Amino acid sequence: MTKQSIFGRISTLVRANINSLLDSAEDPQKMIDQLVRDYTNSIADAESAIAETIGNLRLLERDHEEDVQAATEWGNKALAASRKADDVRATNPADADKFDNLAKIALQRQISAEREARGAEPTIASQTEIVDKLKSGLNGMKEKLGELKNKRSELLARAKVAEAQTKVQDAVGSINVLDPTSELGRFEDKVRRQEALAQGKIELAASSLDAQFESLEDLGELTEVEARLAELKAGGSAPRQAIEGN
Repeated sequence: MTKQSIFGRISTLVRANINSLLDSAEDPQKMIDQLVRDYTNSIADAESAIAETIGNLRLLERDHEEDVQAATEWGNKALAASRKADDVRATNPADADKFDNLAKIALQRQISAEREARGAEPTIASQTEIVDKLKSGLNGMKEKLGELKNKRSELLARAKVAEAQTKVQDAVGSINVLDPTSELGRFEDKVRRQEALAQGKIELAASSLDAQFESLEDLGELTEVEARLAELKAGGSAPRQAIEGN
């Protein structure tokens, strides 16, 4: 991926309005997960591109420093040769000319080194600007990624709360005592039927007991009749109730 394309991608992602994207998403959770993946991958690409760009910039800077240093050194050599030529010119013109030629060669090398240094300066300045922008964009992407992760955590928390509220409402609805179709309503109806059945058995037992006592009372009455009949047959007095009546 070229520096231009990675820079364009960084700029696009940094300018992205996350809230707007989430608001328009059909499934915000999936949108956040996709954005997190996109930003993570883009950050990795950006870091690789920035590292390469910085490496190239440092090589240019090192070459520039060497050219500047070489220009200085050749300038010093040219000055030394020129002075030597001046020193020996009166006594040895031939050597003076030789040293002047050396000074010229040193000056040519100095000019070449200076030209190389000046030629690299615009590139160094441009690469430095690109690196600064890439670093700034990378920091912006990392901030966006942190924002996305916070949004995801917030969205997950809200989803869990909504799920819990739904479960509570479902549970409350299932135990609505006013709803005869609810579980509690059906259980209450079952208990009422059991209570009615028990009451019926109690009443049935009571009526059976009353009948037994009534039979005992009838038996006592029959026993007294038999006793009085036996007394009549034995030639005894008239029935006591009749006598008492006279």
